[in-house]
Amino acid sequence: MSKNVISTDAAPGAIGPYSQGMQIGELVFTSGQLGLIPESGQFAEGVEAQTAQSLNNVKAILEAAGSGLDKVVKTTVYLKDMNDFAKVNAVYGTFFAQPYPARSAVEVARLPKDGLVEIEVIALK
Repeated sequence: MSKNVISTDAAPGAIGPYSQGMQIGELVFTSGQLGLIPESGQFAEGVEAQTAQSLNNVKAILEAAGSGLDKVVKTTVYLKDMNDFAKVNAVYGTFFAQPYPARSAVEVARLPKDGLVEIEVIALK
């Protein structure tokens, strides 16, 4: 099975030696997406806005792969502060419909560029 790199200008470019996404067979894996606005490279303001931007970035990568949020089977949400979980969850819930993807949410010591939230997904093509 071959690996295909997924890349789009509609999401922030990689800030290190990694790809925005990879497709292997019928699965699409995205790298963790911060709440960075692609056009400016700046963070959206606040945890809710960063969550929405992170998911919009994920959506753009999935669409570049011929997939979409409706095909997501697993998400991992990294939070700078677990006290923001309810706010993140409220925004997250507007991006997905039932049946919801499986999900993990963890608090981490620090995220790249001092982001507040980072989200990665696995989706079907």
